[in-house]
Amino acid sequence: MSRVQLKDLCFENGVGKYGIPASAEEFSEDKVRYLRISDIDDYGNILDFDKKSVSSENIEKYLLKEGDIVFARTGNSTGRTYYHEEKNGKMAYAGFLIKFSLDPKRVNPKYLKYYTLGKEYRAWVENLSNGSTRGNINAKTFSECPILLPDREQQDVVVAVLSKLEEKIQTNNKINSQLESMAKTLYDYWFVQFDFPDEHGKPYKSSGGKMVYNEELKREIPQGWGVEKLSDISSFKNGINYEKGSSGDSKTKIVNVRNVSSSTIFIDADELDSVKLSDNQVNNYLVDESMILITRSGVPGATRMVTNIRGKVIYSGFIIGVTLSEKFLLDYVFFYLKDLELLMSNSSSGTIMKNISQATLSQMVIVIPNKEIVKSFSRIMDTYFEGIRNIQKQNESLINLRDWLLPLLMNGQVKLRSESEVREEL
Repeated sequence: MSRVQLKDLCFENGVGKYGIPASAEEFSEDKVRYLRISDIDDYGNILDFDKKSVSSENIEKYLLKEGDIVFARTGNSTGRTYYHEEKNGKMAYAGFLIKFSLDPKRVNPKYLKYYTLGKEYRAWVENLSNGSTRGNINAKTFSECPILLPDREQQDVVVAVLSKLEEKIQTNNKINSQLESMAKTLYDYWFVQFDFPDEHGKPYKSSGGKMVYNEELKREIPQGWGVEKLSDISSFKNGINYEKGSSGDSKTKIVNVRNVSSSTIFIDADELDSVKLSDNQVNNYLVDESMILITRSGVPGATRMVTNIRGKVIYSGFIIGVTLSEKFLLDYVFFYLKDLELLMSNSSSGTIMKNISQATLSQMVIVIPNKEIVKSFSRIMDTYFEGIRNIQKQNESLINLRDWLLPLLMNGQVKLRSESEVREEL
């Protein structure tokens, strides 16, 4: 076991390269994907929400190759890493990321990926973030990051074991994506195409269900359904604004925009950061599982709910909390807003960052379906949501197992045995 600096594990010309200074463009399969800090979660995974592309005459200089690892150099995400594999497609990395090209003769490149997910690396970042370089680590400092390096055989063991856990997590994520897609498809089928089950169990509109033209919506809706402004069935409240150095008697979890961007439907309260504020501040911005959260900047219009709440949870000022007057409408309104995520993002205003406001939400017009139809929809959603939450819990357990195994694997306290060794024992 030795300790080396990050630069000692790289190609000579691959140490500390800053990303491309270019603006993000609308995503296109015909263009290069733009990798930004907001596209990477705390575990080094790529996020597909709000994908962007990038163009430049010098773009080849910024394309990631297999074995490259990038580090976030600024903001609340300082120290976050992403290890590139060709299976993730062609990407160019942004200016707030720093690239290091790892030499596979000096290190198993994937070992570095897992090392940067461990407690030792995170403590190194936290120590720097609490000092004079708070919120900003430059290429030189990253190049001197101390890396605990076991021999190559043990590095390969670390990668072999943790890759299996990662594969299981990725499989779970695909299952959740399928469940989310099924839920979204059902919403579209029932409330966009209006083919919810009629009294005979047949698709309403396709089976000749009575439709009535609505002047406000400029379209037909099922007979007996109403139309309301979102403000007529909801109340809105912006989250808390506070100074980072604030201190109080109440320690609470807080939902930030990055928690929204790293999720798709549910934000897990166990994964939130904590802050200390006064009781009065905390009690004015509490989140419960019947509240819908919508980001008003950063990723404007992104719509989420919080699950696994134990204790107090609040939400930041860049988020709007939506509370419904009728609880049975929760799932329906949630998917209505999810359906408008892209529209809200494109139509949001602002000069530095686009913004969604309470006024924008208040003026939205929503169809109010038959109450029994909405309740039937919610019962089905409960099944999907339970599956999604269960898989999230599985992933949380797998991540905890990975964090527990990592130091044991690095120190050689956990070893892999070959099939022949197992057969000999038997």
